[in-house]
Amino acid sequence: MTSTDPDTISPLTDGNWPDEIADLREGFAGALNVYRTMAHHPELLRAWAPLRQHIVKDSTLGAQNSEIVILRTGVRLGSSYEWAHHVSRARALGMGDDRIKAVLATPEGDDALLAQAVDAIIDHQKLPAALERRLAEVFGQKAVFDIIATVGFYTVLGTILMTYDVPVDDKIAAEIEANPL
Repeated sequence: MTSTDPDTISPLTDGNWPDEIADLREGFAGALNVYRTMAHHPELLRAWAPLRQHIVKDSTLGAQNSEIVILRTGVRLGSSYEWAHHVSRARALGMGDDRIKAVLATPEGDDALLAQAVDAIIDHQKLPAALERRLAEVFGQKAVFDIIATVGFYTVLGTILMTYDVPVDDKIAAEIEANPL
């Protein structure tokens, strides 16, 4: 374990990766600086993996709706890491820059409903009854739970990212620099 001073916590390299989570390094955990930073706490990273699988891969929201929720959460938290990474991911899913940029202010249609949900969760730690009903009508009841869980998940990640000033991964930084939003 490294020092607990936030200024000295940085993403772990392959050379100092903990043995007890060696199996995670070749998968999602070794691919991104956020998880390389979380590797300072191997037990947390191992416990994180199943929830990450559901939130990132198996959510009932679907990939593009999930990205709207993640992008809005990143914006609300002020997490430049989450914003850059999820602009890249949204583009890879076929989302246009205008739709992505709308998340910064007031999106339209279903995206507006998702943004309202993120805002309510962050501002009030709950969904008002009328908004919860509308979300359930449009996306389904399980998706409402997934919206709440996604905001919570990315709030934790955003807090880790900003506490330890985790740098945007080089590949994503280069992509965003070459093709700014």
